[in-house]
Amino acid sequence: MTGISEVLVLILLICGILILPRMFKPAPAKSAGASKKSPRSFSMKLRAGIVVSIVFPILAAFVIQPWKGQLIPYLAIGILPVGLAWALVWVLAARKK
Repeated sequence: MTGISEVLVLILLICGILILPRMFKPAPAKSAGASKKSPRSFSMKLRAGIVVSIVFPILAAFVIQPWKGQLIPYLAIGILPVGLAWALVWVLAARKK
């Protein structure tokens, strides 16, 4: 049976594997052409949404403790609101385009 510490260590390792290589990329050589802003850069709102969507379920897990048999309330309070919020962002992003 896994504890919350093992789950959090796995989340930390996955985040480290995905984020660290991007932090230590060598700088590309500057070309003679004009430099353009990357079209895939995230806005501050989007970055805040990503952080909140990671932190909120973790905090909900500490409060509800789904590993002690409270899985349904955790899914309803911790995971479902995050999924609904991202669905709403997705729908509203289509309206702007």
